[in-house]
Amino acid sequence: MFNKIKVAAVSMKPERWQKEKNARKMESFIRRAARRHPDLVVLPEGLLDGYPINEVIFFPERRPAFLEAAEPIDGPYIARFRRLARELGICLSFGFSERIGREAYNCAIVLDKKGNICGKYHKTELAEGYHPSWYFNRLGKSIRAIDTPLGRCGMLICRDRFNPMIARTLVLDGARLLLISSYGSKEREQNVAVLARARENGVPIVEANVGMNLIISKGEIVAYKWGADKITHAEIEVPAEVSRRNARAHEKNFLRKRGPMMKKFYQRIQKAIRAGNFTQDGMRSAVKKKVRDS
Repeated sequence: MFNKIKVAAVSMKPERWQKEKNARKMESFIRRAARRHPDLVVLPEGLLDGYPINEVIFFPERRPAFLEAAEPIDGPYIARFRRLARELGICLSFGFSERIGREAYNCAIVLDKKGNICGKYHKTELAEGYHPSWYFNRLGKSIRAIDTPLGRCGMLICRDRFNPMIARTLVLDGARLLLISSYGSKEREQNVAVLARARENGVPIVEANVGMNLIISKGEIVAYKWGADKITHAEIEVPAEVSRRNARAHEKNFLRKRGPMMKKFYQRIQKAIRAGNFTQDGMRSAVKKKVRDS
């Protein structure tokens, strides 16, 4: 048994540090996507602040400013999009940097058609690695699916999509649909990875990446669009039931393996930083090389 729903993915490209400008652009794209009456609109990673995290890692003096730019879950920008979801009568999912106290997390959120927060997810695997002193870029602590009006869904953020353990844990926790918000690779290897996650787990995937959109249903690509600032519409078929079993054991196994992996990634990115040739694109190239080598 399958439930058909209409979805839209938006490949919006934000500007670093331009929170209000990015919010206005997000709202414009969501309103345009809503003209075709989708049940769900998915947008990329780090949209509000423009994802300056690589810059922040390289220039420590910018970390306090980044923390201030991060949005609390009860902040005015989240309230703005809750009102928009309610006005348009659609579910929304997008990525942003969430501030909790004096720490920040790479976060994705799901809002229902009434503007309620169904849940949120913190990125659990960072391409740049991790150090305990990174209050501005904390690792997610759990992998849990979220109940929504469209069915129980799981969220992944960028690098998470390359690790099959993360998607599998979400499906074992009852996810019938996977949503991916990304600001990363648009190369063939990412398409192959996302298609594999859908086929391994028997669930549809809606991915909104900065520069491309990818929608998969019943193990096949049903919509794909290349380029920034594009809207892609499709209909997907969501399985009526996915049994829940062994999710916590799978989650525990991933978290156990994550520590050494994040340390290895961190050491590699620090080596790139010590070379002193930073540009935003250069940092991304170093991360991409590290991912290929891992």
